Amino acid sequence: MKTITIKNLDTFTGTILIPVFETYSKSLVPIEFQGVSVNSKVFYGKKDTHYLVEKYDSTHIFIGLGKESDYKSLKTIFRRISSKQKESFCSNIALVLPEQFTAEQVEATISGLHLGTYDLGHFKKTEIHPFLKESFELLLMTKKDYSESVAKGLKIADAQLEILRLVDLPPNKVTPKYLSNWANESGKKFGFEVEVLGYEASKTAGLGAFLAVGKGSENEPQFVIMNYSPKNVDAKTKHIGLVGKGITFDTGGLNIKTSGMLHMKCDMAGGAAVFGAMQLIADLKLPVKVTAIVPCAENAVDAKSFLPSDVIHSYNGTSIEIIDTDAEGRLVLADGISYLIKNFKPEYIVDIATLTGSAVGTFGYECAALFTNNEAISKKLQESGDAIGERLWQLPLWECYKSDIESDIADVKNYSGKPVAGAISAAKFLEYFTENHKAWAHLDIAGVAFGDDEFAKSKHATAYGVHLLTKFIENL
Repeated sequence: MKTITIKNLDTFTGTILIPVFETYSKSLVPIEFQGVSVNSKVFYGKKDTHYLVEKYDSTHIFIGLGKESDYKSLKTIFRRISSKQKESFCSNIALVLPEQFTAEQVEATISGLHLGTYDLGHFKKTEIHPFLKESFELLLMTKKDYSESVAKGLKIADAQLEILRLVDLPPNKVTPKYLSNWANESGKKFGFEVEVLGYEASKTAGLGAFLAVGKGSENEPQFVIMNYSPKNVDAKTKHIGLVGKGITFDTGGLNIKTSGMLHMKCDMAGGAAVFGAMQLIADLKLPVKVTAIVPCAENAVDAKSFLPSDVIHSYNGTSIEIIDTDAEGRLVLADGISYLIKNFKPEYIVDIATLTGSAVGTFGYECAALFTNNEAISKKLQESGDAIGERLWQLPLWECYKSDIESDIADVKNYSGKPVAGAISAAKFLEYFTENHKAWAHLDIAGVAFGDDEFAKSKHATAYGVHLLTKFIENL
């Protein structure tokens, strides 16, 4: 999407997008734009409403913003217009930016318009969205210079669009090798280094927990390591470590799932969020160092699958009793966290995963579960999430929950076996592998990474975490 800033629409004909803040239904003053007026009885700017008027050889789309709009609301409003009103778009499209818009509101608006080009029908024959045509230009009517906000909004949406595709594509397409190839291509395009450890290299490295999960699949596991550095690195440059769960499909292993398996292509959404964040961080050229690890594997059922009651050894030498093969995400994350700490020593660590149904049971589909041993990180993550509508809420890591991962035969066990506190015991398991790192956070995004909304008939990806991780790193 190309954008051009203009100061007036005197000679313009085409589609005009006109955002309107809410007045009230009985207002005597109609909504008006350059000779086109709309009576308050039919439209007065109420949130999530719009009104079309054909006049002066142009299609005027008045867009209701409500009395005030936060970042997420604006993004959704303009994604809706872009997605559902594209038949009303002419070849020429202009957006009238309200004078009271802030830079962040412009960013959300542009990002939403670009996100509206996403089509879940990856294997259908569909017409290309008008915004994606090479000749397309969006005219922005404004007296202010919002070029930086517009550019940033497009980059955010670009990264999120990539991750929507990764998570929504089927598991016979998105294999561990597909993800490692994607990382390599993205690294070349945006400027970060990528190293991939395949099966033999992972075995040599001693990534025992990671390899145990992928044993039952014909698709070779891929341990993806990414490094981004800004141009000017000095002693003050912060170093952040990210780890994302990249399980491309989760059958549950030999503890096979009895329901919900249809949607288990989304079990790599945490890893996808890390991939998207790396693209966005590099695209924005943030002045930080970032090392990110995504252990990619498929948890399948086969004669070679790891067994309940197996004892395996992780990268850092910890022995792990396998109570449930469906608690596989924490195993690959354990090796990812240990590898990150030993080899790269970042100042901050955030891991992100669709980890437990317990997190969904606690928060539903409204926010992710946050666990951390650092209150400053907790505050930064929550503030970042609140600012963009990717919300988090902290749950405890009290010592009394440690007994849930204690094993008689090994150092730890991978599942408590209890029907309670599942998200907490999973977080305690991960904490065991942090080597008492003083600035670690774990995000359980099982309820927010994949869900229902107005943009498709079936459950689909949300790209949760891409902007959140980037915003958090910006705010450090």
